Amino acid sequence: MEKRVFLLSPARAAGERMALLLNPRAGFALAQEFQRAGAKLGDLFEFASGLYFRGKLAYARAFAQPPHATAGGLVILPGRGLVDAESLLTMADLMAIAQVPVDVRDPRYREPLERDALDLSHKLGKSGAAVLLGSIATGKYADVLSRILGERLLFPPDFVGRGDMSRGGLLLRCVRTGTELPYAPLIGAVRHGPRPPRLPRF
Repeated sequence: MEKRVFLLSPARAAGERMALLLNPRAGFALAQEFQRAGAKLGDLFEFASGLYFRGKLAYARAFAQPPHATAGGLVILPGRGLVDAESLLTMADLMAIAQVPVDVRDPRYREPLERDALDLSHKLGKSGAAVLLGSIATGKYADVLSRILGERLLFPPDFVGRGDMSRGGLLLRCVRTGTELPYAPLIGAVRHGPRPPRLPRF
């Protein structure tokens, strides 16, 4: 079977919901555990962005076929590159990530992403692929990754024209039905398009 990993764009580490996790008066379990011992990257960003990241994370966990010793779901983290969604993050980690803008002109963001994309390229070989579950309309992730991964960087064409909530709902629907989306190379693809019809109730 062809090796395949998923690259997940994160929520803003400096957003309001992330700030709740850092609040020492927070009474919910995730914040208390995070402040005491750290928490999984995926759990933190799922809390921060809700449906969209939850859909991406569940989809990656359901359909990844990673190479040996490689995570199936890699989160694009500012200042850290590509990080396993199951990795533990501490409060200090999260605050450091929040200081790095998602801007390819900033070497703090670009260089770790280039480093890890090169490493992933070697692990995937000629026949493996990385599927970007994130913004395809701008170059903040895609341009760096496509320069290194070339035709092996794929995306779901069903994402074109959809907003974040619609994408999240689509991915969760796929997980529930066990149906994987079709993919296409990002290089040369149409990244903008009309909004598709709303998903029917499931």
